[in-house]
Amino acid sequence: MAHGIRVSTVNLSCPDPPALARFYAALLGMEITTEEPTWVVISGGGSLPLAFELDQHYQPPVWPSEPGKPPAQLHLEVQVDDLPGAVAHALEVGARLADHQPQDDVRVCLDPAGHPFCLWVDAGQ
Repeated sequence: MAHGIRVSTVNLSCPDPPALARFYAALLGMEITTEEPTWVVISGGGSLPLAFELDQHYQPPVWPSEPGKPPAQLHLEVQVDDLPGAVAHALEVGARLADHQPQDDVRVCLDPAGHPFCLWVDAGQ
């Protein structure tokens, strides 16, 4: 590791950090480890911790991007063993299936704040 530098957490801006943290904790089987009104962290389940930070001016991204509208700055890739089962679970805990699905072996979902995330299966397993 060069100079001790590593990614420790991924932060997502949102209008309601506690609500979005609860969604991702349920989706990913993680636990809330820090909870404040404007900052929540979840960790566990073998995943990198996720933090949710209040952005009072948050605007949901548009995916796929469109001129003049807020683009997604990043998205989470969530590896799953069972794609149909994972999609059903994501929808059950509050995700929406994106209208545009560019690949047959990946499902693009939107979290309750509108961030896109991908569910995918490693075909080489």
